[in-house]
Amino acid sequence: MNAREPEQLHTSVLVAPATERRRLRKQRRAAAARLQAEQRRAEQTAAKAKADAERAERKATRYLPAAGEPGPATLRTPGRFRLVQHQDTSATLAGAYPFVAEGGLGADGVFVGQDLYSGGSFVYDPWVLYARGVITAPNVVLAGIVGSGKSSLAKSFYTRSLPFGRRVYVPGDPKGEHTAVAEAVGGRAIVLGHGLNTRLNPLDEGHRPSGLSDAQWAITVASRRRDLIGALAETVLARGLTPLEHTAIDIALTETVRENSVPILPTVVERILTPNENADGRLAEDGRLVGHALRRLVAGDLQGLFDGPSTVTFDPSLPMISLDLSRVTENSTLISVLMTCSSAWMESELLDPAGGQRWVIYDEAWRLLSHPALLRRMDAHWRLARHYGIANMLIFHKLSDLDNVGDAGSAMRSLANSLLANAETRIVYRQESDQLGLTAQALGLTGTEQKLLPTLGVGQGLWRIKDRAFVTQHQLHPAELELFDTSSRLTSGVK
Repeated sequence: MNAREPEQLHTSVLVAPATERRRLRKQRRAAAARLQAEQRRAEQTAAKAKADAERAERKATRYLPAAGEPGPATLRTPGRFRLVQHQDTSATLAGAYPFVAEGGLGADGVFVGQDLYSGGSFVYDPWVLYARGVITAPNVVLAGIVGSGKSSLAKSFYTRSLPFGRRVYVPGDPKGEHTAVAEAVGGRAIVLGHGLNTRLNPLDEGHRPSGLSDAQWAITVASRRRDLIGALAETVLARGLTPLEHTAIDIALTETVRENSVPILPTVVERILTPNENADGRLAEDGRLVGHALRRLVAGDLQGLFDGPSTVTFDPSLPMISLDLSRVTENSTLISVLMTCSSAWMESELLDPAGGQRWVIYDEAWRLLSHPALLRRMDAHWRLARHYGIANMLIFHKLSDLDNVGDAGSAMRSLANSLLANAETRIVYRQESDQLGLTAQALGLTGTEQKLLPTLGVGQGLWRIKDRAFVTQHQLHPAELELFDTSSRLTSGVK
């Protein structure tokens, strides 16, 4: 071995590790290249699969033609909307834009007919609207000339309310129009008139509301009886009562109630004219005019109607009760006396807060507004309508009837106007041209609404519900049309 061998051996030992490292680096680079290649192939494969899926989805998608589906499916899919170009002035187009109509009062309530502006159904219910806060008073005023269809609207409206659990009271029907309706719906029509056996005692205690003690009930009945006799006397005398006359009535009523289990008007009249308690000897003189005025109800032209115990009872469970006054002589004073007595007979049930929701119909109201006593009773019922759950309907021919009540600025005129103020639903059917100004002023109608009134057809009405206005066409079922027809006597036999 020569002297250089150890050195060469040492060199080979040092070089060998570097070569190995190079070989390992090459292997790592090759492995990384293979991984990258595999990853690229996987990504390309996924991209190709996605593109194939999208291509297949596009091929499977069915597109409609621009004009929409042909044949039976026409107009079932949106198509291109084309309008013919129109040119006009901005003043004209301003009246047509934005092509909207009143949204209506909703679908809860009684169907009335068609909204002539929107073409949809018109539904109205004062209790529903009150619960929703749309109105704050449930009373209704209905006006229209003869033959405009207002009576049919009133009848169909309250009969269609019956399935909703409402009941109907008609405290006085001067023409007997509601009698057939009451009998048809399972109610009762009480016919009053000379020669009949029907008697109503307006001094009956009537229905006792729940929750009243004996003392409270006695005070309520006594107050109601005093108010009734005072109202009857004022109606017949056509003036207010003096304090002496009030005292005579109160003492006579107290004696009558003490001596009789069932007080009746003849006994009260007798005690007014011949009082038992007459300490100063002047009581009979003080009540003389009142006694003779009330005598008409027991021995005069109203004899036999309210001068004895009641021969009928008030059944609050019936869907409708109407007092038919059509057989009484045509006299506005007598009608008012009858209305006062009949409403007092109904009042105990009417003013029961637990009595449910009820309609009270005052037909031919022009007869009633001229009598202060009856007008005050009506005003009290209207003001307390929300508390007692009742909705009053006042029916007359024209709104100017309210201006015929009393003198301008009088208490009676104020009471009559308060009836309109406490009715946020005003329904106006066709009016004559000379009534347009008064009607527009009373209701605050616009010029367009005022011009509309004389053009309304039969069954068409302008409804003003608070600040909203609707023009509706009342619709009747053939059975309703036959039952509600008020012109049958004029048209019978006409071909």
